[in-house]
Amino acid sequence: MKGRIYLIPVTLGGDDFLSVIPEKVIGITRQLRYFVVEDIRSARRFLRLIDREFPINDSVFYELNEHTFESDIEHYIEPALNGSDIGVISEAGLPGIADPGAGIIALAHQKGIKVTPLSGPSSIILALISSGLNGQNFTFNGYLPVKPAERSAKLSELEKKAGEGFAQIFMETPYRNQSMVESILATCRNDTLLCIAADITLPTESIRTMRISDWKKSLPLLNNKLVVYVMQ
Repeated sequence: MKGRIYLIPVTLGGDDFLSVIPEKVIGITRQLRYFVVEDIRSARRFLRLIDREFPINDSVFYELNEHTFESDIEHYIEPALNGSDIGVISEAGLPGIADPGAGIIALAHQKGIKVTPLSGPSSIILALISSGLNGQNFTFNGYLPVKPAERSAKLSELEKKAGEGFAQIFMETPYRNQSMVESILATCRNDTLLCIAADITLPTESIRTMRISDWKKSLPLLNNKLVVYVMQ
């Protein structure tokens, strides 16, 4: 009998896991001994967070990120083919969204292995539902180009789609968020709506939707914050 793949949610950066991770999810995670993770150190830290006695040394961790070869993923899934359950853990939130975990999930479907998603926080979905923007028609665009000219061109493209009624969701790495918001304010029209959802679920959480013209009057300080942007 084959094992199954559990998609394990983690916190969005805080240590108060009991406020965002369901008890059932914690119970399932504590029973697993095979993990496919985006980063081994942060995965181990999360497991010790939810259980100080978690048997890290008796567990097996496979790292799946942008440096992983596709041939390695075939090996990662072997425990499930041999009857053991595997947990997939992202750096933050849910695996498979803005995360390389989709590779092993796709392989599990090909091999007839059951995939079980577990409930937990997604900064992308939480930003959208708290933005007041269109939750019926939206697009998640991941990370935008780093170079200023390319980024501005992409923002103009997203703004056009937003004007057609499709909310546009995107992200940036924390240390580039100030440059991102400055590009948005310099590129987009004054009447465009922008939600800036920062540090979702953390004590420093801030979620606000305003027109670009209003954001220009109150430039937020976003460096080193975890931010999701929603535009319409």
